[in-house]
Amino acid sequence: MKLSSFAVATAAVPGALAWGGFGHISVAYLASNFVSPATTSYLQSLLRNDTGDYLAGVAAWADSVRYTKWGRFTSDFHFIDAKDDPPRYCGVDFERDCKKDRGCVVSALHNYTSRMLDPDLEAAERAIAAKFVVHFVGDMHQPLHTENVARGGNGIPVRFDRRNYNLHHVWDTSIAEKLVGGVPRRGGPYAVAKRWADELTKQINEGKFATDRIDWLRSANLSDPRATAMAWATEGNAYVCTTVLPDGPEAIKGQELGSKYFEAAAPVVEVQVARAGYRLAAWLDLIVSSLKTDRSLSDDL
Repeated sequence: MKLSSFAVATAAVPGALAWGGFGHISVAYLASNFVSPATTSYLQSLLRNDTGDYLAGVAAWADSVRYTKWGRFTSDFHFIDAKDDPPRYCGVDFERDCKKDRGCVVSALHNYTSRMLDPDLEAAERAIAAKFVVHFVGDMHQPLHTENVARGGNGIPVRFDRRNYNLHHVWDTSIAEKLVGGVPRRGGPYAVAKRWADELTKQINEGKFATDRIDWLRSANLSDPRATAMAWATEGNAYVCTTVLPDGPEAIKGQELGSKYFEAAAPVVEVQVARAGYRLAAWLDLIVSSLKTDRSLSDDL
């Protein structure tokens, strides 16, 4: 696969972080490039951050709190375990796959969207809800966050660039990092993520994604967050059959994922990050527009 000009420019930088870090931050920067000025103003006030990093700075927060005593209850909110049978059949069913007692990423997006819209909640609670919304939109676009097989690929050992990983890690981390040329261990992922987000913004506005972006938003319906989330999760889950496990889980166990696998997977990672950022922006705009119809945003914070 031919690397983008951005990947070539950063090819010497070593890699380190995951979709839980680098990928989520990239999605957030991308969303901040597309939200309306009113949404920017509202969220900067809500999140108490008036810089351009106001979304990127909270994008990975949900992955941190899940390991705290307070946030342990959110652990199951990052995925939905589709009990399908790749590569013979891929599909997500809410009643079958979302844990009734603990929830899933679909129900979580619904819940925290509702909390952002709740006028009776204090601003601090709605800020927490916003952080979850930013994160969970990203999560549901990673194909293995919508799959049950081997715990979303965590139980499938593989090798990638001659290193031992599990398949989930490869899709969370390795493919995205290799696609952009690497993420620095020192200084964090923000500068690299911002450059990638800016490049994807150009591709969405006038490049290879320009004709697709309208279709990306057709399923976005603020009056039915669950249906919206299910549409996005189902779309991502389809890649489990076509790209993640095209020959099934047994065929990939212990294998070196070579250039052929990477060249098939990298465009999927790229388009899913682009979709996630563009959709997140639209979703946040819908939320803030709804709030504007009910009350003054300046009085709300």
